[in-house]
Amino acid sequence: MPSPDRFALRLLAATAAGLVLIAAWHAAPLLRIELLASRAEPRTVTPRGDLAADEHATIALFEGARDSVVFIATVQRVVDPWTRNALQVPRGTGSGFVWDRLGHVVTNHHVVAGATGATVRLADGRAFAASLVGTSPAHDLAVLRIGVGADRPPPLPVGTSHDLRVGQKVFAIGNPFGLDWTLTTGIVSALNRELPTDAGGVVEELIQTDAAINPGNSGGPLLDSAGRLIGVNTAIFSPSGASAGIGFAVPVDTVNRVVPQLIATGRYVRPALGIRVEHQLNAALAQRFGVEGVFVIEVERGSPAARAGIRPARLGRDGAFEPGDVIVAVDGRPVPRVADLLNALDRAAPGREVMLTILREGRRLELTVVLEAGR
Repeated sequence: MPSPDRFALRLLAATAAGLVLIAAWHAAPLLRIELLASRAEPRTVTPRGDLAADEHATIALFEGARDSVVFIATVQRVVDPWTRNALQVPRGTGSGFVWDRLGHVVTNHHVVAGATGATVRLADGRAFAASLVGTSPAHDLAVLRIGVGADRPPPLPVGTSHDLRVGQKVFAIGNPFGLDWTLTTGIVSALNRELPTDAGGVVEELIQTDAAINPGNSGGPLLDSAGRLIGVNTAIFSPSGASAGIGFAVPVDTVNRVVPQLIATGRYVRPALGIRVEHQLNAALAQRFGVEGVFVIEVERGSPAARAGIRPARLGRDGAFEPGDVIVAVDGRPVPRVADLLNALDRAAPGREVMLTILREGRRLELTVVLEAGR
């Protein structure tokens, strides 16, 4: 049995150790919290309740349209300069959507331009080699065809774009960056925008939206809140190439006019007057002369415009510019810009008769012109 002195020393040591632990406990709140947390039970989950009505609508819209949206991967044939072997190398990717039950797929022209082959992957994972049916660079539209069996994805319901209003909700579906199908939302920010193309032309009547349109969204559908197709996502405006809140889509009224002709003939033939006009020059002339209309710069010999007696601009003896006829309306519809004239003609067809309202030396005249197929 330990002596009383040794017992007292042990008791004193135990008491000191206890005091040290108590001091450490109070001095280390993080350690105390961790010890308590290790014994804590999971917190009770708070029931969320039902989704909001607009959330239900957005989910239903995406799930109803997703199966009609496709992913497109293109390849390009290149020849090795050393071995002379022909290789198929990846060229780019984009999106598209099912147009009809015959396997036609609509996308952008720039998605397939320069490619020698394309593969279309459906939402269910099936992939098909696609053949090119036709393209229209002027509208940045292209049509592919895939051989789908009986289990075809449904085509998207087609809406209208002429009655769109700034502020309407829009929904863009695509496959940006090679990820799975994604949905972005926004509103119609502006209408009747135009953008230059790589070929030097201009795509007119574009829908501007703040829905995020990333590079892989090109060719995907832009839908309204009823799930109807109202446009084809075509471009973003961004110095960096990433979404910057300004995206553009080809309006569905244009799509519904161009795509059937691409399917039928492989190309889109734009009705023509046989005149030369200039976008930038026209804006300067309109401001200089205070006239809203399209200044005719040249008239092709033997063209519909020549047969109708339309007069081009000319240079006076002193070298000064003298305006000729200025087209101010087509079938009673004002055409203050070159884009408006092209769109008015686009709505017609080769062989159709249109009424041109022109200004000639301050007088307003009406001429009847039969359009021909453009070159």
